[in-house]
Amino acid sequence: MYKRDYYEVLGVPRDSNEEQIKRAYRKLAMKHHPDRNPGDREAEEKFKEAAEAYEVLRDDEKRQIYDQYGHDGLAGTGFRGFTGFEDIFSSFGDIFEGFFGFGTRSGRRSRSRKGQSLRYDLELSLEDAFHGIEKEIAFKKWVSCESCHGSGIAPGKQPKVCSTCGGRGQVVRAQGFFQITTTCPACHGEGRIITDPCLECHGKGKLKEEKKITVKIPPGVDTGSQLRLQGEGEAGEFSGPPGDLFVVIHVREHDFFRREGEHLLCEVPISFVQAALGNTIQIPAIGEERFHDLEIPAGTQPGDVFTLSGLGMPGLQRKKRGDLFVKVNVKIPQKLSDRQRELLEEFSRTERVKAPKNEKSFWQKITKS
Repeated sequence: MYKRDYYEVLGVPRDSNEEQIKRAYRKLAMKHHPDRNPGDREAEEKFKEAAEAYEVLRDDEKRQIYDQYGHDGLAGTGFRGFTGFEDIFSSFGDIFEGFFGFGTRSGRRSRSRKGQSLRYDLELSLEDAFHGIEKEIAFKKWVSCESCHGSGIAPGKQPKVCSTCGGRGQVVRAQGFFQITTTCPACHGEGRIITDPCLECHGKGKLKEEKKITVKIPPGVDTGSQLRLQGEGEAGEFSGPPGDLFVVIHVREHDFFRREGEHLLCEVPISFVQAALGNTIQIPAIGEERFHDLEIPAGTQPGDVFTLSGLGMPGLQRKKRGDLFVKVNVKIPQKLSDRQRELLEEFSRTERVKAPKNEKSFWQKITKS
């Protein structure tokens, strides 16, 4: 599905700062807010589109990935946008507070939230991609605090019910003839307040740590292949489930082989004598120590391509390997011995190229007016 550029959606330049992005989003969000446009499907889609753009551009990490790889790069992080209005309001509904009486359209929000997914770019050699390999990778991520088990509350303590909203997460205030419900400013919609935060994580419920894991790379992966490791992303907020880790594969270019999907291509030099008389040459294969015979027929022309079946890369979806295509480059000697020159001159004198009577010669064809 086609997606517009996020900067275009918000109407901001690519070098906009956080405040400019927030201001642009707030303007669009208020314009297309569903409470202002009941039943308007177009306004609903624009509201969701603006929220998705804001969610990416306000986050430094997501914005960097988007600027470098676009929408496809974000897909590799596990980011899929928002599924509905409640997701949007729960993520940053406070932006609507105090503007025309629009709130989060919900009561107390759940404190538990799933952690962010992460992306790890892993570079492999073509040989590693052929055989498959196990790689240990190290990265930093937020992990659940063991002391408070992700709650953010000191062991043995309990949160207090918010006295401002009575645990509802919202407060009601009068504005003219209307009563407006807004998120409680004291507990920020949680309905409770932590008075005794965990000393280990300072109430965050998580800590930043370096994590090392071993990733099993299957044979046949290619640049752009992704491995999803469930639960290896950032720790969730307040005992929420962790996000996922997406390992994105990058296969380095090979000195000899060039890859096209499951097939491999290579170029080998042969002499003009081998091309004219025919010969058998030895061709290496990826992942093998032995060489394979390739029959060069007499009369082979420069640029001819020959196929060695089953000597390409393994497929991810099937066991059958691709093919190896060998292109021959006929090398013309730059220096000749006296004997070689003598033989070639003799060959030149004995060579006779006569076209059939009803067929024009090459030079006749190109000089025809």
